Formats: sequence, structure tokens, C-alpha cells
Amino acid sequence: MDKHGLTKKITQVLSESKVGTLATVVDNKPHTRYMTFFHEDLTMYTPTSKETYKAEEIEKNPNVHILLGYEGDGFGDAYIEVQGKASIHEEQSLKDKFWNERMKKWIDSPSDPDFIILEIKPDTIRLMNDNGEPEILNL
Repeated sequence: MDKHGLTKKITQVLSESKVGTLATVVDNKPHTRYMTFFHEDLTMYTPTSKETYKAEEIEKNPNVHILLGYEGDGFGDAYIEVQGKASIHEEQSLKDKFWNERMKKWIDSPSDPDFIILEIKPDTIRLMNDNGEPEILNL
């Protein structure tokens, strides 16, 4: 598949799938949790609190891995594997953009001082289970 077609398929998975896993590195071992993801083009965003292990882990080592997709029947469903670097953002414009009322369980409001946005810039995205061999997009 050409780069444009691959990017389009990856963007489709990003648009259709909101919940996936985010793995950070702790003492050279993976630490994974479920997160809700948003995206703009191929950059991914996930809201969280600065009072979490993942924020501490990303400050020490920004390398992350994300699994997203694999919804529906399971067998043969397309999903993506993302390797990239995460950074922590506290800009109010990003917090306002990605805030929703369901977050109140963890974060009081978009102006909560502990509310942060993790931005993930992919280095590599692999499209898996999409009719054949994995397709790799290097960025």
C-alpha cells in the first residue's frame, strides 16, 4: 500500500477507536493501562492527571507504545501499534479542547491544576490485521 493509502487507513482506525492501551517504561519494564485517545492527523492526545504514575514515568522516559483498534469481531479487525514519544502539556486551550463531563470522576474541571494532556508524536505506526502483512508507516 502506498504512504497515502496507509495514512488514510491508520487515520480511520484512530477515528473509529477511542480506547486503547498506553505503555510506559518503568525500570526497563513495560507498564500498561487503558486510556481514551483523541487525535489530530497522526498526533495522539490523552487527558489525565499530573498526580498519576504515568505522568511521572513519562517525565523520566518519554518512550511509549499504544495499541488502538481491534474492535468488532476480533479476528481480522484492523488495529494499530504506535511507538512514539509522549510529552506533558498544561495549556488551557488543549485542556478545553479535550475536556468532557465524563472526566469529572477523576478531574474536577478543565481548569483543575492537576489536569494535563499527554501528546504522543509517533515515530512508527504499524497497521495490523488489514488483509495481509503488517504495514509500517515511519514518521
